[in-house]
Amino acid sequence: MYRSSGLQYRDWYFRGWRSRYGFCRSQNVDCNKPPILLIHGFGAALDHWRDNVPALAEHHTVYAIDLLGFGGSEKPPTRYSIYLWVEQVLNFWHKFVGVPMIMIGNSIGALVVAIAASHHPEMAAGLITISLPDIDAFNDMVPKALRPIERTAKAIVSAVLVKPLFHLIRQPWMIRLVLNGIVYSDRSRVDQELVEIIAKPARDRQATEAFLRLNRSLNQPNYSPSLTQALERLQAPLLILWGSRDRLIPPSEGKRLVQYAPNATLLYLENMGHCAHDEDPERVNQAILNWLTDVSIA
Repeated sequence: MYRSSGLQYRDWYFRGWRSRYGFCRSQNVDCNKPPILLIHGFGAALDHWRDNVPALAEHHTVYAIDLLGFGGSEKPPTRYSIYLWVEQVLNFWHKFVGVPMIMIGNSIGALVVAIAASHHPEMAAGLITISLPDIDAFNDMVPKALRPIERTAKAIVSAVLVKPLFHLIRQPWMIRLVLNGIVYSDRSRVDQELVEIIAKPARDRQATEAFLRLNRSLNQPNYSPSLTQALERLQAPLLILWGSRDRLIPPSEGKRLVQYAPNATLLYLENMGHCAHDEDPERVNQAILNWLTDVSIA
């Protein structure tokens, strides 16, 4: 059982699939302030915002969702992509929000909010990304002539090894090992609650097949729209947050990406890793609230 973040949990249906969300409306919420939507990263869930919701909800209505394939949402045997998750976010916004909101995402969730805000500007009053991955930049590391060979090799590996690998990496001891060794800089934040937030959805009946399809989708050429083109079209103000000790995505990516967005601010978070919002929530919460005030959104 997780300690209370103040979220109330509900389900809605998107394309017939059950999707989980949480919301928090405090007594002090200012109706003139835009609501906030939180979107988790790969392998995580909305409870990963466990220590961000209370601070952000003091004056804003806060929502958080589980992307399809993750957390408490259904894990259907479908083709996963950034397009699918952006459509899920848009569907949620139409059903429950309906006004411009602050969109905050970590890792793959950061890519989702960047594409969503660019393609559907009516949704976004502002957005904040924490460790923003550029899929095209990763793909460009492989010469074009070798990409068909690379995709074929990955498909073979995926068919043979991904299911056994998933059964290994969903074990709590392995999750803790990866979090401590790669994802988090501050090991004291890798507690039993965090391990269970990640391990519990991985025990779902549909989880193995969903993981196989998620892994397969990542290797497809049409997994995501161009991030750099999306940033160039972005109308809402953007805050790019990056842990200076991120081992999954080089922090230098922040300096490259901020040049594409006309109204962007880059802030490095010293001594933090890939999930800075959970590693040092007090500092990240304050950085978010300060920026909202500076750009006159709060």
